Amino acid sequence: MAVDPLGFVGLGLMGTPMALRLARAGTPLVVWNRTPARAAPLRAAGATVAADPAEVFARCPVVLLMLSDGDAVDAALGRGTPAFATMVRDRLVVVLGTTSPEYSRALGDDVRAAGGRHVEAPVSGSRVPAEQGALVAMLAGADDDRARVRPLLAPMCREVVDCGPVPAAQLTKLAVNLFLITMVTGLAEALHFARRHDLDLDTVVQVLDSGPMASDVSRIKAAKIVRDDLAPQAAAADVLGICRLVGDAARGAGIAAPLLDATAALFAETVAAGHGGDDMAAVVHAIAGRSARRAGAPAG
Repeated sequence: MAVDPLGFVGLGLMGTPMALRLARAGTPLVVWNRTPARAAPLRAAGATVAADPAEVFARCPVVLLMLSDGDAVDAALGRGTPAFATMVRDRLVVVLGTTSPEYSRALGDDVRAAGGRHVEAPVSGSRVPAEQGALVAMLAGADDDRARVRPLLAPMCREVVDCGPVPAAQLTKLAVNLFLITMVTGLAEALHFARRHDLDLDTVVQVLDSGPMASDVSRIKAAKIVRDDLAPQAAAADVLGICRLVGDAARGAGIAAPLLDATAALFAETVAAGHGGDDMAAVVHAIAGRSARRAGAPAG
């Protein structure tokens, strides 16, 4: 019996390794990306490359979208145009990226009004966990829709956590990212402190790696900070966007987020300094810049 293909839209830093995990697990895929050249690895892995998102939706009853933000999702879906209803009717739309909770709720309402279904499934993790199939997905939506989506995510995720109704998954993702972003920024500040005191950074990292604060994230990011390896796993510009989403959600609920506010300012400086496409570890340069301005010396 023929198996319906799964649609996948968005082949960026995270989307490509995620889609490749699906293809290599034997999932029949129809994929699309705004920049066609990025679909080449998926074509080589056996996926069908569509001419546009409409073709993906025409061929696939379930479509995963791994796009940068709500504007990119709207553009792919033709939301606000007559094409939207045609595309999503009788389709299950699964958003893997991070959006504001308000956006997600409104998108779900529009998809259902057009006769489709909607599930949030934002993922926690960066490029390396995506390559390893070690992401953690958070699911929100109707019970039967979550049950339908859960097995589809298995090749990409080491765990899939049910969060309840929309927008609980997006809110959970923002809470998790608040901790992640402030943790990595704290690590960068600690290593900058050690460097400015002329400590041996390998020794400092050895102590960190041997203690109770060690994690996969701390080990990876510490190595990148020490080597000034800025090859992106999670780009600084994307992290700044997440900071803004978290900040908006906090302010909208009257919640204080002082660490987030300080971190967002540092990532804004990181992006303004030209590191937007670099890994989030580049936040150490914003911290070094502040030290240099305080000392009246060049950043280092």
